[in-house]
Amino acid sequence: MEKRSALQKRPKKRCKSISFARILFCICLLFASFSANSQSKKQKALEAKRTRLQKEIKKVNTLLFDTQKKEKNLLQQAKDLKQKIKVRSQLIKTLDQEKNLLDSKINANSLRIQNLNEALTLLKKEYGDMVYKSFKSKSLQSRMLFVLSSKDFHQASKRIQYMRQYRAFRKKQGTEIAVKTTQIEALNSKLLVQKIQKENLASEHREEQLKIEVEKEEQENLISKVKSQEKTYVAQIKKKQREERSIDREIERLIRAAIAASKKKAKSSAKGFSLTPEAKLLASKFAFNKGKLPWPVVNALVVRNFGKIPHETLRGITIQSNGIHIATNKGADAKAVFEGTVLAIQVGSSGLKTVMIQHGNYITLYSNLETLAVQKGERISLKQPLGKIHTDKVTGKTILKFQIWKDVQKENPKSWLLRL
Repeated sequence: MEKRSALQKRPKKRCKSISFARILFCICLLFASFSANSQSKKQKALEAKRTRLQKEIKKVNTLLFDTQKKEKNLLQQAKDLKQKIKVRSQLIKTLDQEKNLLDSKINANSLRIQNLNEALTLLKKEYGDMVYKSFKSKSLQSRMLFVLSSKDFHQASKRIQYMRQYRAFRKKQGTEIAVKTTQIEALNSKLLVQKIQKENLASEHREEQLKIEVEKEEQENLISKVKSQEKTYVAQIKKKQREERSIDREIERLIRAAIAASKKKAKSSAKGFSLTPEAKLLASKFAFNKGKLPWPVVNALVVRNFGKIPHETLRGITIQSNGIHIATNKGADAKAVFEGTVLAIQVGSSGLKTVMIQHGNYITLYSNLETLAVQKGERISLKQPLGKIHTDKVTGKTILKFQIWKDVQKENPKSWLLRL
């Protein structure tokens, strides 16, 4: 009887140990889930980056290389090739990161499969032992005797409860075996998919590596040819820089004149534009959309960034860029990035035009236009066409020069525009 009483207490101890194991298992699951979610987010970000870089390489080929004229411009070719190599290098780096992340996922899943297989083996052994002992010592007659031999109703009730718990535990172990078997099958399928993905990434990586090696060899040949004519190219660049500085000075003069006129009209001594309430509201709306403005062309590829930039090929030459240069398709229109009013239209010595649109105390500039679709003082709506962008007859490139000013302060347009 004492032995049987001891047997009645065992399920409770086992339940406590099971409860502790369950808590530990849940904690492990929580950490595994957190790690998996983190890796999943990182993988999605890398996939998005890879897609973006692949699109950018297509744009480089379409907007820079497909438009090249038969008359070779070595300096321009070297610049274009450097841009392509830069983007391709970023793509290769991203492919490496994706492959490394997949490696860690494959290793983690392989370890999980190993642990699940070990747990499954143990569960099957325990279950088998339990079934064998149950069959050996717990026939229907012995179970009835076990209950009927109780000294009172309370003990009989406890023994019935014990047998129910025992049956429930056996059923639960059977379910756990089925669940773990399903988990292993799912992980094996996932592992197979991940290995295929890894092989695809490795294949793409090899292809891109071969392409970049060919491009780098071509780049070296171009640079050696450029160096043989370095003096000629340096003279051309300096002449172009003088022309750009002259245009920039005229732009600044026009802006300062507009600021002076607004201050005179309002009898104000403010540093920048003196704004009406309506203009202040427009300026605040423009500022609120920083980082969200649409691009001034439909198909855009930045070929020159903002600020002081060392020349791509020739050493010792620095370019001061007050905005960004955007390559686009031949015949494309420049479009307004925000509503406003045409402040001024500037016509250069070559006949190319610049449209300046005022948005309160902000001004957007669209240069290198062949034709105009607007006039000074006209109210402009968002994405309204401003004119056709000029296509260079020598290079075959269609480049829009785009700037953003706040009063007389030059801003980096890329920080205002939506990310491509």
